[in-house]
Order: sequence, then C-alpha cells, then structure tokens
Amino acid sequence: MEISLQNIGRRFNRDWIFRGVDYQFEQGQSYAVLGPNGSGKSTLVQIIGASLSPSEGKITHQYLGKEIEAEEVFSLLSFASPYLELVEDFTLNEIIDFHFGFKSFMPGFDKHAVIELLGFEKYRDRFIKNYSSGMKQRVKLALAFCTDAPLLLLDEPTSNLDHQGVEWYLSLIGRFANNRLTIVCSNQEHEYAFCQHKINVMNYKM
Repeated sequence: MEISLQNIGRRFNRDWIFRGVDYQFEQGQSYAVLGPNGSGKSTLVQIIGASLSPSEGKITHQYLGKEIEAEEVFSLLSFASPYLELVEDFTLNEIIDFHFGFKSFMPGFDKHAVIELLGFEKYRDRFIKNYSSGMKQRVKLALAFCTDAPLLLLDEPTSNLDHQGVEWYLSLIGRFANNRLTIVCSNQEHEYAFCQHKINVMNYKM
C-alpha cells in the first residue's frame, strides 16, 4: 500500500485544523503521526484511512500498482482506536466471528489463535460489555493485528492498558507490523518509538 497526500487540508466550520499536508507513505515502512491532544492527529489518520474526506487537496491510495477508490480502502486496512466501539452485547467468540466476517485472518490464524493471543480463553463466552476498558482495548488491538491487510492504522494504541498491556502491544508490533504500511497516531513515545518516520501535525497549522 502506498498513500500520497497532496496539499491536504481539513477545516471545522471556518477554522482550519491543518493545511498544506504533502506526504508520501510507503509499503513496509512505519510512521508516527504526532501532535498534542486536540491538534488533529486523529482527523488526519481518518483521512488517511478514507473514512473522512479532506476539505481541500487530494489523497491517492495505491496497492500492487493499482489506484484504489476511497470506498474500497476499508477492505485493505485494519484499525484500532479507543473511540472505535465494539458491539457490547456480543461475546468474545461472537465479536471475532463478526469482525472476520468482513476481514481475513492473518495466515496461520483462526478464532482460537486470536483468543490464545489475547490470553482470554476463560473469558471467551463473557459479553464484551462486562470486559474492563483494558480488556476491550486488547480485543481491538488483537483484531487489528490479526487482520490480513496491507495498511495498519493504530490511534493511541495503549490507551487504557497497564504496563503489562503495553509490553504485550510492543510484542505484537514486533510480530505483526513487518511488511505492512504501519501508521501510529500518538503523543506517547513508547507507542511509536519503533517508527522509522515521523510527521507532526503542528507543522501544518496556519
């Protein structure tokens, strides 16, 4: 997956969140989208993932040499974020079945392997609404990492995780982020220290 941003800007009412973003994201590379809270990091990541349109400029997604239409980008990405809601009335078994009804497993993975990766074997039949916030975040990350997609988007990935959870996240990075285009939206260095490239939203304020 390659993504090209050409003079991208986004505004809210009359106020510009950012303008003039020219950037190239390349397959197999890792990028950190940086900036303080409220700076527009998540907005930029949503534009990159084609779930939000820019107010100006052009974004181009290419995969295997072919340009991808915005409505098709969803099928080529996996995404985890604190604001991404899980279906609370599903059990873990059901949420995995639901997610992978739309996505494909990473090679060698199935539902049992995802649950084993989480270490949630004894919680597999518990409703998601009865999970702690940290457990829910782990589920979101496991679904994202275990999805076979060339684009991996992670927005504040260690939110609600304790120290052990952060270590678990870093182990997933080492295991699953290679050979993908990985983009981490964060202002916590431990979340993005592995990234080869950094883009700071504050550089595109007017």
